[in-house]
Amino acid sequence: MGGETQPVSGSRQRIDKWLFFTRMVKSRSLAQSHVQSGHVRINGERCSQPSQMVKPGDRIELTLERRDVVLIVRLAGERRGPYEEARLLYDDQSPPPDETKRLTPYEQAIRATGTGRPTKKERRAIDRLMSDED
Repeated sequence: MGGETQPVSGSRQRIDKWLFFTRMVKSRSLAQSHVQSGHVRINGERCSQPSQMVKPGDRIELTLERRDVVLIVRLAGERRGPYEEARLLYDDQSPPPDETKRLTPYEQAIRATGTGRPTKKERRAIDRLMSDED
């Protein structure tokens, strides 16, 4: 039918297709823009062409919006399948995320004393002070 032939396991594949098949990016065009903007390194060298080929054993360093990812290519992809299928295409060697203290929703909602607008009780106390000064 004139469609693309799928790569044979162990063959080379374009970096933009591989990133799309591994579900690291949402679309091929987004993968191409990541590559062109210099956010992708293959074996330590900056990749600037979305058509650059990757093969099993290559080390991919990808800078995403919220984290840096280090992947080792296992296989060339055949399609953008479910996560379980995409996970078989690479070994994740990313460093663990920084341990940041996460606040509970309650802790996020609590204000430090004296910040924000005064409560009704505080406002009445302020009004009393102001009227005593007159």
